[in-house]
Amino acid sequence: MDLKLVQRLVFGGLALATLTGWVSPPAALALGIVLALTLGNPMPDISQKTAKILLQASVVGLGFGMNLSAVWAAGKTGFGFTVATILGTLLIGFWLGRWLKVESKTSLLVSVGTAICGGSAIAAVGAVLEADSKALSVSLCTVFILNAVALLIFPPIGHLLGMDQVHFGLWSAIAIHDTSSVVGAAASYGEKALNVATPIKLARALWIFPLVLGVIVMKHKPSTKVKWPWFIVAFLAAAALRTLWPQGEMVYDTLKQVAKLGLTLTLFLIGAGLSREALKSVGIRPMVQGVLLWIVVSISGLLAVLYLHVATT
Repeated sequence: MDLKLVQRLVFGGLALATLTGWVSPPAALALGIVLALTLGNPMPDISQKTAKILLQASVVGLGFGMNLSAVWAAGKTGFGFTVATILGTLLIGFWLGRWLKVESKTSLLVSVGTAICGGSAIAAVGAVLEADSKALSVSLCTVFILNAVALLIFPPIGHLLGMDQVHFGLWSAIAIHDTSSVVGAAASYGEKALNVATPIKLARALWIFPLVLGVIVMKHKPSTKVKWPWFIVAFLAAAALRTLWPQGEMVYDTLKQVAKLGLTLTLFLIGAGLSREALKSVGIRPMVQGVLLWIVVSISGLLAVLYLHVATT
């Protein structure tokens, strides 16, 4: 049988399996990675574009399952953590980059990807910096690998430490890079964790706006075209719709369930986007910077959340 046909059959079969509801988000990501590193992804460009669109649509769909007042309360709870961890991550990332002698643009991109929301922040800041393809690919791959690891290990760590869903949701929103893996980890932990993690992570993603504007001012490039995360506004609109017109609860709940399945498929597509070539492109120094930075953020965030848990019980 033709290898290309086998790749497509396996790819299609696994993609359909993620839509059954029997595959958890972490398992979907793992399946994608295994496929990418064994048989290979038969349609990498299409799956990459589809994953981006599907992620945004899924996040908006999750908004239909949330009350706007609950979104505001969760966002306000995580505000202090967000400000402290973003500033701290950027400063430590800058220092680590200098210490490890990582190329300056790559170092900044790894730092903003860790501090705010992974690939979205890297893409936005990279456009302003006019970063070359190597800097973008290295930083994206570094953050992607750590993002995948976090999605797989955070839920077991949370259960091992006896974290409740609220505090796990807060921790995952602080310490996991990409929105997709934050929502995936929280969804696998429980409904309350998902309802806490999603708005906090999206509120964190809004910091792309001031960060990019700051870089534009420093670089004196006001005409730079930047792709803003407008889907966050759509998420808030969906939550507002449910809050103002609760009569459509059955429709809203259906949209939320579809969004969860869409997110699981998204994680499979993201995992399938990894390749041996991408792994080889990551130098040891950017990876060390990313790992050290992520460990600092994860442990400090965990300690802060555990302290909050003790203080409120």
